Amino acid sequence: MNHPATASATPHPDDELLGRADNDVLLIVDDMPDNLAVLHDALDESGYTVLVATSGDQALQRAGQARPDIVLLDAMMPGMDGFEVARRLKADPATTTIPIIFMTGLTETEHLVAGLEAGGVDYVTKPVKARELIARIGVHLGGARRARHQASQSRQARNALDAFGYASVTARANDGRLLWTTPLARDLLQRYFGADAAADALAPTLPEPVAQWLRRSLPEAGAPLPADPPRYAADQGARRLSFTLHQQVGDSEGGGDWLLVMREVSDAAVIESLAQAFRLTAREAEVLYWVVKGKINRDIGDILGASPATVKKHLERIFAKLGVETRTAAAGMALGRIRQLHPQFEG
Repeated sequence: MNHPATASATPHPDDELLGRADNDVLLIVDDMPDNLAVLHDALDESGYTVLVATSGDQALQRAGQARPDIVLLDAMMPGMDGFEVARRLKADPATTTIPIIFMTGLTETEHLVAGLEAGGVDYVTKPVKARELIARIGVHLGGARRARHQASQSRQARNALDAFGYASVTARANDGRLLWTTPLARDLLQRYFGADAAADALAPTLPEPVAQWLRRSLPEAGAPLPADPPRYAADQGARRLSFTLHQQVGDSEGGGDWLLVMREVSDAAVIESLAQAFRLTAREAEVLYWVVKGKINRDIGDILGASPATVKKHLERIFAKLGVETRTAAAGMALGRIRQLHPQFEG
């Protein structure tokens, strides 16, 4: 029988396979190698995939890498004790649903309560009886499997949205904390909001304007979303990123956790249509597009990187080609043509 090796910073060679293993994955955390060896052998013989860690830091690293189905956690360890490990696991969205069973030689009520308050679902006293521990593990694995299955279904559904150009995030309303983002959502947030989208890599949050919109848009407690749910849009030139409040997916405390669906729309085709319809140059079509959007010459210059005087010259040529004398008339004519060719356009 092979005894467990001490966990290290080097990724375990089986880490990539653990997520696909048919048997359940357990992480044992104990600073005493002899305790690890005994538990490892008993659980290995019962058909579990067993990982080990001998310190709090190693436990957090291994849990983040392998996402075990259950953590068996020694309460009293030097340095970071088990209570702190549990609190950190529960604070991380990636590991918050993993059941934690404390192993402790402390039977005083305050220590047991501390373990439960830190996020433990159960405890066994030392010396640990393997048969009792395996029975406790079996009880909690059922809930872990259901949580994992639900998370997998949710992840698949959200990633499927990416394939159709819809990105999604789950955010906590009270502080804007991002609990989940699809790959496309991460890319869009970075492109539109830059560093603001990931100000804290350990606890990423929604960009502040979006977080404020979310808090303003929440329905009254218990009330359903309106038929036309609230939306927020961020513009970047002729491209627009919209956020739609889709549904509540978590506890209602503090506003709850909410699924936001994101969609990027480009008006490049609209600008091209204006150029073709009125025989405008590409730059003239851009200027006319922003006139339709209600922008003044100074704003258009800022958007296009030109001076207001240059924008005015473009407008004079546009008026001549459209046969009008005012920007209002030009905007009206252009908007009429756009709505013929692009009925979904938001002017």
